[in-house]
Amino acid sequence: MKKLIICLGLLMSNNTLWAEGVKPPVRLAMIGLVHDHAYGFIPLTQGRPDVQLVGIVEPDQEVAASYAKRFNLNSGLFYSSLEALLAKTNVDAVAAFTTTLEHRKVVEMCAPHHIDVMMEKPLAVNMQEARAIQAAAKSGGIQVIVNYETTWYRANQTAYKMAVEDHAIGDLRKVVVHDGHRGPKEIGCSETFLKWLTDPLLNGGGALPDFGCYGADLITWLMAGQRPTSVFAVTQQIKPDVYPKVEDEATVVLTYPKAQGIIQASWNWPIDRKDMEIYGTTGYLLAPRKDLLRIRKIDAPESELELPDPPSSGPPQNQVSCLVSVIRGETQPSGLSGLEINLIVTEILDAARESARTGRRIDLPSTPAQ
Repeated sequence: MKKLIICLGLLMSNNTLWAEGVKPPVRLAMIGLVHDHAYGFIPLTQGRPDVQLVGIVEPDQEVAASYAKRFNLNSGLFYSSLEALLAKTNVDAVAAFTTTLEHRKVVEMCAPHHIDVMMEKPLAVNMQEARAIQAAAKSGGIQVIVNYETTWYRANQTAYKMAVEDHAIGDLRKVVVHDGHRGPKEIGCSETFLKWLTDPLLNGGGALPDFGCYGADLITWLMAGQRPTSVFAVTQQIKPDVYPKVEDEATVVLTYPKAQGIIQASWNWPIDRKDMEIYGTTGYLLAPRKDLLRIRKIDAPESELELPDPPSSGPPQNQVSCLVSVIRGETQPSGLSGLEINLIVTEILDAARESARTGRRIDLPSTPAQ
């Protein structure tokens, strides 16, 4: 069984003989607990016959104790390093919940052990780190998966099928993506999370990388992996007293030969939102919620589409199922979760930072810099 890492923070392996035709559970380990998305990830691993949480690497004993108490985890699950964990047990996959800056370190630790990696978005703080991740993954022959909550929205998956595969609204002309909330402090993120999320070095910025990555990921996916020809961005510190080191507001315009993408990332929305608008030459698709899609075509009224629950035998519908599928060799990381698209996402965010700093449009080269 191929080993896998996930920069979310999980690891698994198969060292037991099982009845013929029955697959053993993936032995999963987590690296890091400083990303609050770990709170939602751990429950997804519980009560599943195909997954077993076998270890957690978190050197901060206070953070580790907090998670152990919250989820009633055995103290024997916790380790101070990946090496200590691997010396005690076999692992098939790792999910990393570290700072964004530490994603490279996790991949470089896992690559020599041929362990694939899944991480929480975004891939990296800049292109230099992203290229190092790409190089380490290639040298170790491992897969790198980037997890976004929006990957698993039925509305987004259905919109992609209709807009790209079925060409239901003609050629794409504009995609607008809104992401964010009132602010990480305002919604009650942990102090551990806030400490690095609002640090320009550890996170690569503020609202721009935190929520701008969603739009860059979705737009690049809808544009079939095409890189924009230019990037223009405006960022602001609307709440400098709350977020003195980073921007809390960002708008990014991506230019393509025959289309435009607009990313609106904010820690100032009055409500939580992760929604998308797709406009083509013959109609539009609106995804206001993860389970709702609206369509309107020329000379027709707007209508809502029913989005039934997907069949259990279909493609993975959450990050844990995706991880299991990749480890077992049933699927390959691609699309929203794939390394290639997320290298472009990082390139877009880099250009957006430079554009916001200089006040100028950044024209991208025809081929990405190596």
